[in-house]
Amino acid sequence: MTVLGARALNRAALARQFLLARADVPALDAVAHLGGLQAQEPQEPFTGLWSRLAGFDPAELSALLVERRVVRMHLMRRTVHLVTADDALAWRSRHDAMLLQRVLGVYRAELAGVDLAALAEAGRELLAHDPSTLPAAGRVLAERWPDVPPRVLGEAVSVLVPLVQVPPRGLWGQAGPASSVALATWLGRACDPPSPEGEDPVGEALVLRYLAAFGPAATADLRAWSGLAGLPQAVARVRERLVAFRDERGRELLDLPDAPRPGPEVPAPARFLPAFDNLVLGYDDRSRFIDVAHRGLSVAGTRFVLVDGRVAASWTVADGVVTVTPLRRISRADRQEVGEEGRALAAFLSGGASHRVTIAASPR
Repeated sequence: MTVLGARALNRAALARQFLLARADVPALDAVAHLGGLQAQEPQEPFTGLWSRLAGFDPAELSALLVERRVVRMHLMRRTVHLVTADDALAWRSRHDAMLLQRVLGVYRAELAGVDLAALAEAGRELLAHDPSTLPAAGRVLAERWPDVPPRVLGEAVSVLVPLVQVPPRGLWGQAGPASSVALATWLGRACDPPSPEGEDPVGEALVLRYLAAFGPAATADLRAWSGLAGLPQAVARVRERLVAFRDERGRELLDLPDAPRPGPEVPAPARFLPAFDNLVLGYDDRSRFIDVAHRGLSVAGTRFVLVDGRVAASWTVADGVVTVTPLRRISRADRQEVGEEGRALAAFLSGGASHRVTIAASPR
């Protein structure tokens, strides 16, 4: 079985993530191809698409939200994701058990005496038409369940009832409360029902979609991205359609036969990633992109700069100025490339008003 080194795996994933070269595709197609973008920070997906798409216009993504062609909802890993409406409807039921399990893992004691079916029905009725923040919904529900903290009731309803966060939350340059309403109301159609026992077409589709955007990858990586533990059967059903490799640790990696796997010698340009980008979070083994010493930053909301395809710095923005802080030594040539990309990002984030970037000294 062919062994793929870390650099080859890095280049394969970068190619599929549109980070070797910006793709000339509509934002809707990019969101679908990427399997959604993690989006608990509402403005971050705009940077994620700017780094991936040629000539990306943030108004395009805002329009997709207003037109209800993409939605913001709790999905993979019970984190807020920006996904297409079609994927939201198709995938939500497959994530139901995982979403509930994760809430119960935190609030099992508080919810011990609650009839979850009754809570789901009450939450569905409450959020059927009028958007509300989860804390506000929890306070209303606490009138019926006074012994449960309102915050816990709101969190429970967010997984018991398919909800979406409505605009202006998530629109470019706008702020708004995380108000939610029933997905079925917002899209005018209920989620696809769970598959019959013994069948899992949604799981099989998730396997193929994940590999198209993140492969080659191990089943542990698929689990880390989706949060779903019950996909081995789905993998087994599509296995004949896949090819297999091994990484340098001996793990089996699966992939689509015709997916791009550029050679390790292919250059990777400097790229700026938003907070919580799935390029880093979408793997159990994140070593193809980030050093072990910096792995903890990936779940802390740190924005990363890729140099030669790997995390080399963090970045922040304030008053239109992008500030880059290296995490390791960066060569003079790479600093120049990072500076050019950073100035372009500063112009994007400020609407063209600023092109300023500062790069701190590399650590010794």
